[in-house]
Amino acid sequence: MFTPSSLTIALLMMITSAICWGSWANTYKGVRNYRFELFYWDYAIGIFLVSLLLALTMGSTGHDSSSFLANVHAADWSNIISTMIGGAIFNLANLLLVAAIDMAGLAVAFPVSIGIALVVGVVLSYGLQPKGNAGLLAAGVVCAVIAVVVDGRAYGSLPAGGKSISRKSIIICVVSGVLMGLWNPFVAYGTTRGNPLTPYSSIVFLTLGALLSCFIWNLYFMRRPLVGEPASFSGFFSGPPAGHLLGLFGGIVWGVGTVFNVVAGKVTSYAIAYAIGQSAPMVAALWGLLAWKEFKGADSRAKTYLALMFVFYGLAIVLVASANR
Repeated sequence: MFTPSSLTIALLMMITSAICWGSWANTYKGVRNYRFELFYWDYAIGIFLVSLLLALTMGSTGHDSSSFLANVHAADWSNIISTMIGGAIFNLANLLLVAAIDMAGLAVAFPVSIGIALVVGVVLSYGLQPKGNAGLLAAGVVCAVIAVVVDGRAYGSLPAGGKSISRKSIIICVVSGVLMGLWNPFVAYGTTRGNPLTPYSSIVFLTLGALLSCFIWNLYFMRRPLVGEPASFSGFFSGPPAGHLLGLFGGIVWGVGTVFNVVAGKVTSYAIAYAIGQSAPMVAALWGLLAWKEFKGADSRAKTYLALMFVFYGLAIVLVASANR
């Protein structure tokens, strides 16, 4: 099983995970005339396939007890079930996040939802594995909260002609963020208790739980959508080939980032790896600003708030990374 041989490599893997987590949503922004509930089936298949591929390659080197198949055979069922529950929770949170992106845009949905997730996830993960400087972790969480607040103020400062942000979309962001912060502790439990799962095995069961839960969460949203009219499976099979490919690619990008994050967390701690990975809102906000022009026409006050968001997210990353020393 491949694991980073130094803290530097682990940090590079965590930064890569942040880039992947902050970039995958562009695949949905790039589709046309394809409902997010249908796009999400391709995405869920993509995250499972790439996690299985990495487990059978990077997670199977050495052919010892830590290799993927041997680890699955030896792991406690409680750890497997815990991890799959985490996958189901993640899946619901992610579906809500994609809906929020559809309603509010990438530059606001990601920072609000993932900023809240950072706070919830770091606190709960630290409770499971109290490793690192608690004071620095707390300061990093506070900075992340401030970044979320100023991002909301930035969007509120857009001129009247900007995209309207409804109360419903903000509520969806908040609920998504709380749920997004809950899945990581289930993964941390499965990799730290009894006969634990390796990082590679845990992501396979996380994504399997996510894929299976689509038959609950995604079917529900297809029948009772948050945006637009109900969708049917006929729309999936008649969907544009580009939409299917982008959905699979989005899942692959997220899956690579998640495997890197959890593998790096084995070297540092899951609280620290999760917190650094959750700097993804800065990446997403840059995509929203530069690629999708979501703040086109913003005045100086909105730009000031945006700059403050980047500053406080940057401080959050530095503080959380320093907590490992």
